[in-house]
Amino acid sequence: MALSYWCCRQPRMLSFAEGDRKVHPDPDPDMSHLRRFSLEELKAATNDFNNDNILGRGGFGKVYRGRLDEGSLVAVKRLERLPTFSGEIQFQTTNEILNMATHRNVLRLRGFCLTPTERLLVFPYMTNGSLSSHLRERAESQPVLNWGTRKRIALGAARGVCYLHDECNPKIIHRDVKAANILLDEDFEAVVGDFGLAKLMDYNDTHVTTEVYGTAGHIAPEYLYTGLCSDKTDVYGFGIMLLELITGQKAVDLSWTAAEYDLFLLDWVKQVLKEKNTEVMADPDLQGNYIEAEMEELIKVALLCTQSSPIYRPKMGQVVGMLEGYGLSERWEEWVEMEGSGQSSKFLFQPISFDVTDSTELLSAIELSGPR
Repeated sequence: MALSYWCCRQPRMLSFAEGDRKVHPDPDPDMSHLRRFSLEELKAATNDFNNDNILGRGGFGKVYRGRLDEGSLVAVKRLERLPTFSGEIQFQTTNEILNMATHRNVLRLRGFCLTPTERLLVFPYMTNGSLSSHLRERAESQPVLNWGTRKRIALGAARGVCYLHDECNPKIIHRDVKAANILLDEDFEAVVGDFGLAKLMDYNDTHVTTEVYGTAGHIAPEYLYTGLCSDKTDVYGFGIMLLELITGQKAVDLSWTAAEYDLFLLDWVKQVLKEKNTEVMADPDLQGNYIEAEMEELIKVALLCTQSSPIYRPKMGQVVGMLEGYGLSERWEEWVEMEGSGQSSKFLFQPISFDVTDSTELLSAIELSGPR
């Protein structure tokens, strides 16, 4: 299970402030255009929410594999039996975002179920599970993701996140872009999923300030230290996801400390680059079956995305362009020049005072699908 945590100075209680405005859960969000399932239908589909059908667990509930009467497979996200305030907010945020977002590379909402004590969301079942389930979590019976598929996943995921930032109004900040939240359909097309931590941001705003949610190793430094969240926060997470895709490694691996390696994947990659030993970065599962020049290009994109300063990170539209073969060499030359002058290290963060709580069970990532 991914190490997720919650850093906060003041927990949200029965209401919370967005600026000077108090926000309360809407007891009846607009879901009129979606299919409304009965609780009995979803109980039958999941064999009464049988534990054998659990696909993932998270702080606000569980996700179950189900089969509807007409035979189609679905993933049913069931919030806690007695919804908490945080659970209500997550339910409504997910509903609002998925009602707004319609894109091939973004998870779509199929329907819902609302009762006095139940909150359930119904999604298409992603046949090939999550990207993370094909990397270090891969079962021996699963085929290895070949290099061509990995490149296509990178581009599809980039297009999905770019759509959230540039084509939705208000723009959507995912806040937890990582391999576990990139789902794969029957054609291994990347689908951005799990919007439980997402934020809506007005186009006139450059950032929003929030409590810090996310997964260790994926959180951008400016967000971790100051609570400032923007589209560049997702760019950083995308860069880490690219490194996961290239190396097959997790963003944080506690076993590395015992071997006297860096705890974080990004630090390890930077060290390998200094040693000019890039071939050790490739996922061993590939067994050398990749195109070296293409891997180097993906590494460059990842490093541009994970610069310490959000000012210097590209926007997701530019990331899509670089993955399609446009503009990478120019941006990389700029980065090399800044690194040589020390300019990129001038943007430093002073940590604010907050408590870091290990909340793996509270906010662990929920996968909305399972491996084939």
